[in-house]
This record gives sequence, C-alpha cells and structure tokens, in this order.
Amino acid sequence: MAAYNTVLAGSILAVATTIAGVSTVHADTWRYAFEEAKDEVQGKFAQKFKEEVEANSDHEIQLFPYGTLGESADIMEQAQAGILQFVDQSPGFTGALIPEAQVFFVPYLLPQDDQELFDFFRTSKAITEMFPKLYAEQGLELLTMFPEGDVAITTREPVKSPADFNEVKVRVMTNPLLVESYKAFGATPTPLPWGEVYGALQTGIIQGQENPTFYILSNKLYEVSDYMTYIGHNNFTTAVMANQDFFSGLSDEDKTMVGDAIDVAFEYILDYQQGQTEESIKGIMEAKPGYTVTTLTEEERQPFKDASAQVEAAFIEMTGDSGKALLEQFKADLDAVKK
Repeated sequence: MAAYNTVLAGSILAVATTIAGVSTVHADTWRYAFEEAKDEVQGKFAQKFKEEVEANSDHEIQLFPYGTLGESADIMEQAQAGILQFVDQSPGFTGALIPEAQVFFVPYLLPQDDQELFDFFRTSKAITEMFPKLYAEQGLELLTMFPEGDVAITTREPVKSPADFNEVKVRVMTNPLLVESYKAFGATPTPLPWGEVYGALQTGIIQGQENPTFYILSNKLYEVSDYMTYIGHNNFTTAVMANQDFFSGLSDEDKTMVGDAIDVAFEYILDYQQGQTEESIKGIMEAKPGYTVTTLTEEERQPFKDASAQVEAAFIEMTGDSGKALLEQFKADLDAVKK
C-alpha cells in the first residue's frame, strides 16, 4: 500500500507539473477536465460554463479534454486532490467510488421521452438532495447531472434478442452494475479502458460496445462494427463536480456565479441535444453506406426488460438501504414527471 501511495503521489505531482507547464496559471484560473473531446457533449457544456464564468467574473477556466491528463480514474484523483477545481465524469466510472451512482445503469429506468427525461433531471430530488451528500463524502461538490443521449450498442453481428449476445464480448466501463446488466442480457461483459476499445474491436478481442450515438460517430466506432442497435435500455448520464475544499472556500458571490453558470450550461446542453441522435445516425450512414441501424420494437425489447429485474435486485444488494432509498426516490421522481 505504501508503494502504491508513493506512485500515486508521484503521478499527481507529475500531472500538476504538466498543468503548470502548459498554462500561465494564476490565482484566478480554475481547471476543468472532462471525459470527451471539446466538440462533444461534455466539451460543449464545459465551453458554455467557461463562457459564463469568464463573462461574469474575473476568473478564467482552463479546459482539459479527454486524454490530456490521463484516463477517467486519473482526472477523478486529480479533482479529489485539488489539482483540478472541476471535473465532469460519468457515474459509470464514479460507481466504483460511489456505488449508489450506479442507479443510472439500472436498465429501462430512465424514460425514453426526451421531455420527461429532461424534466426528471431538472426536478429530481434524488439528484438535487440525495446525491450531493454521497458525493460530499468523497470530497466532491456535485453541481449538476445531465443526460447525453440514448445508448446504442455496436456489434459485428445483428442483435435482436438476448440469445444473439451469446459469446459476444461487449466492452463496458469499470462499473459492477453495468457488468451485471450485460450478463443479464446474455453477453460477456468485458471492462476495458477507453483508450483500448477501438483496437480491441478491430482485432476481435471484443465484439461490441455501448455509447451514445454522437460518440460512436465522432470516435468512428462504425468502422469496426457493422450493426448499431437501440434496445432502449439507457440514456448516458454524466455529472459535473467541484473539489469540495475549493468550492467551500469560495465567496458567496462566486458560489452564486458558479451556480448560475452551471444552470445556463445545463439548459444550453439540453437544447443542444435536440435532434443530435438523428444527425449522428445520418453522419454514420454517410460515412459507411450499408451500415445497419436498428431500433427494437417494444415486443423485441421485452426479453431485455424482463432480464433487467435481476439487475435492479443486484443494485440493491450492492448498495444496501442507501441504494434502496435512492432507487425509491428515483422512481417517485420519475412518476412525478410522467404525471
């Protein structure tokens, strides 16, 4: 353990040196890292947040897209250590740190209707009241959560039923519940760092992966697959956080300014996503004519929905009373927006 801590401390110091070396950091510069490129959803959110902060204060925001400071686990460590002031990370990765965050990976929990989905993220008590306490326990100030788009699965062979997933290795994030989901769906879940995914698909080490459609287009995952299927199981979600010590030390004026900037960026990113899936599908079809895109019917989805019951049970087993209470509030929030 001592050796690990020494390596981790050295890694963090190296990152701090790198950050200092690539910028003219001063007292009013805040660093913000995210898991995607600048022209993808998280990057668009970050740019809008930067724009609002810099327009309404004397602070500057320095943005670090995916890969600049390492993998997802690296930027989370840096945020917790205070090297980064802000970080955007999916609960898919945070689930190892905050098990309850895996609730977003209970299949068929989030609504398919965009308006209901957006209203849920605007009003959910689970997100605005329960999750902040869980993130605070990890030294993080939860600022917002937002959806990024329907999750599609890309494969070499068509998938229309759990039987079609037999012996298919599907890359998943290092998230225990996502592993359980794909086991329930009949596949062989295979956790891999994102940087290894394209090559693993190209060489046949894995045969499938899941992501929102815009990410499949921008990362050219259609090049190493022949089918893209929407089984309707999820919408990719992400969370924007601040280092808690940093945020607590802000003046009331700056806290309000940050909150206002987050609110503006949140509404902007929901509007930005309108029609994004359709445009991304169009882009994929233009790049690879003959590529097969399938949306399963409700009847075809039913076997996957039936399998999801065991995933919900696994979530409760993993997270205990805390997770059960969060799931119940989640469902109450969803019922409220449907009404």
